[in-house]
Amino acid sequence: MVTQPKYNDKIKSILQSLPEKPGIYQYFDDKGTIIYIGKAKNLKKRVSSYFNKENFENGKIGVLVRKISDIQFMIVDTELDALLLENNLIKKYQPRYNVMLKDDKTYPWICIKNEPFPRIFPTRYVLKDGSQYFGPYASVRMMNTLLELIRQLYQIRNCKLNLSETALKNGKYKVCLEYHIKNCKGPCEGFQQEDDYNQTITEITEIIKGNISNVLKQLKSKMMSYADMLEFEKAHIIKEKIEHLGNYKSKSTIVNPNIENVDVFTIVTDENSGFVNFLKVIDGAIVQTHTIELKKKLDETPEELLIIAIIDLRQRFSSNSREIIIPFPLDIDWPKIELTVPQRGDKKQLLDLSERNAKFYKLDKQKQKDLVDPERHSKRVLNQMMKDLRLNQLPEYIECFDNSNIQGTYPVSAMVVFKNAKPDKKEYRHYNIKTVEGPNDFASMEEVIYRRYHRLLEEEQPLPQLIVVDGGKGQLSSALKSLESLGLRGKISIIGIAKKLEEIYYPEDSIPMYLDKKSETLKIIQQMRDEAHRFGITHHRSKRDKGTIKSVLTEIEGIGFTTAQTLLRKFKSVKKIQKSSEEDLQKVVGKAKTAILLNYFKENPIIS
Repeated sequence: MVTQPKYNDKIKSILQSLPEKPGIYQYFDDKGTIIYIGKAKNLKKRVSSYFNKENFENGKIGVLVRKISDIQFMIVDTELDALLLENNLIKKYQPRYNVMLKDDKTYPWICIKNEPFPRIFPTRYVLKDGSQYFGPYASVRMMNTLLELIRQLYQIRNCKLNLSETALKNGKYKVCLEYHIKNCKGPCEGFQQEDDYNQTITEITEIIKGNISNVLKQLKSKMMSYADMLEFEKAHIIKEKIEHLGNYKSKSTIVNPNIENVDVFTIVTDENSGFVNFLKVIDGAIVQTHTIELKKKLDETPEELLIIAIIDLRQRFSSNSREIIIPFPLDIDWPKIELTVPQRGDKKQLLDLSERNAKFYKLDKQKQKDLVDPERHSKRVLNQMMKDLRLNQLPEYIECFDNSNIQGTYPVSAMVVFKNAKPDKKEYRHYNIKTVEGPNDFASMEEVIYRRYHRLLEEEQPLPQLIVVDGGKGQLSSALKSLESLGLRGKISIIGIAKKLEEIYYPEDSIPMYLDKKSETLKIIQQMRDEAHRFGITHHRSKRDKGTIKSVLTEIEGIGFTTAQTLLRKFKSVKKIQKSSEEDLQKVVGKAKTAILLNYFKENPIIS
């Protein structure tokens, strides 16, 4: 629950002056920015409802109301006008708390150019030049199919010549190849009159609009006239056009052709979005289809989202259908528009088809989100690991241990951490073995496991879901002793991996498990084991070097191990360091340490 804030005198006076008429309202914040645009049948009732509640069930609306510093409104004649105006203003200002239409694609249109002997071509730019534009087409394939049909049926020009009356009188042009292969009737040389060409454009316009039945009737009438006049060649050409149109129409018809001109809308929703599918049906044929996603901002209902989508899509596709098929009733008054909620029959089939499209689009969007999800791969791997290793939870946090020593000297252990199936190198740790004498991997593992998890418990740090120890039954048993003494046995899953055959050992199970050599689970475990080994060897070499590079240099007060290493790397031996000039030494270790070295060698010369 969100408590209604007190509002200022300015808001009170605006609320009192609101008319009881349809219109749109705009909310502004204290910076003068529009934060919400709404529509209403009754402005006074709708806007006042935001400010008359003591509490809001929806916290987002409460936050919106708290930010309102000013209200402006505009009266319109009808609720439909309010819807149209609201849609246009939301697109223009994109207020923060309004539903966001997630559809930023530029779709193509079919243009019939405003010019003598008009050209017909696809375009993505709608210009205010007097031309006719049809679309937009969500499916480029559908548009191209339609244009190809037009080219098969009619001989229209595709050149960019200016076929003005003056140009034609002056005989500026000659027919091109398109005329000779019968794709054009040659209006550039006056072989086709403008009236005849414009009649062709009229028929093409009807086809683009989806009124194929009307064109078929006209063509059949024309064919019969040619036949009556015994002009059988012309009649045959018309017959071929009728067959082409019939084939095109039959491929598109999916319901009763008596469904002349309707729009179909359905919606499916999830927690964050609504997905609305639109079908444009003319003479039983689907001539347009499109789906959009609407991002919720104030937990809008499916009814609210559907109304927003209907207004937007009808505007976008220039639809003037008098009937709209919808999945549930809408509380809205649209003059001269019939809202139909079919329960059975052909219209219900259309509604079901539209709903399937919306559901498919929703699933496709989710797949796309999953594909770009940076954690998608790791989630899949973790689920597979949980299944393969018989774990009771996802191994999002894994620690892996490995011991290193050379003939029992300088024993160390390394721990690497994998989170979400990836190395987390800042969490890696080295351990110097403190309580074990000689080469004893089992005792070393017991010590390190105890030290690690005793510390995590003391510091109240999160524990891993899985521990991997490099070794077989012996190392695993040693690690289990430490977990048991800490009271963690059974609370953390633990396995051992033996190197030779990549066997996986479980507590109290003498028979190892073998994973598929190509499985991702085994590859992740091997990667952890190898990473722990690499990290441990690095530390072991450092320790060994510090223990074995015992030279005169490390015994000089003020010269540490790192400085000694640097000198030996540069000069190769202590004798060469002694013989080097002051200038050369300073270049390597600086003035202060050079002075220390020169004083030492002066008092303790090394015999060559």
